[in-house]
Amino acid sequence: MNHPMPIERNPCVYILASQPRGTLYIGVTSNPEGRFWQHREGALPGFTKRHGVKRLVWFEMHGDMVSAITREKQLKNWHRQWKINLVEASNPHWGDLAVGLGFPPLKG
Repeated sequence: MNHPMPIERNPCVYILASQPRGTLYIGVTSNPEGRFWQHREGALPGFTKRHGVKRLVWFEMHGDMVSAITREKQLKNWHRQWKINLVEASNPHWGDLAVGLGFPPLKG
């Protein structure tokens, strides 16, 4: 019997922003490229689409989904300023990190 190839999982916690120091969204995914594309294209109904939150400003890869989900929950409980400090420690200009991952620059 042929077994399907295992799906490669890349657990990732990420922060999206509408603009520098704008509306923030914290998410977790096992498929960063697919999820970032969905956010950028507005393919997911909900908060990020309603608020125009598309810019990837911070992300952190994890070895497994359990640790990624734990980290996501931790960050969601942080004060807003702590989240801003986390982003600015590695991305002080709030650049769109998805461009470095091969995505085209956001329009507008």
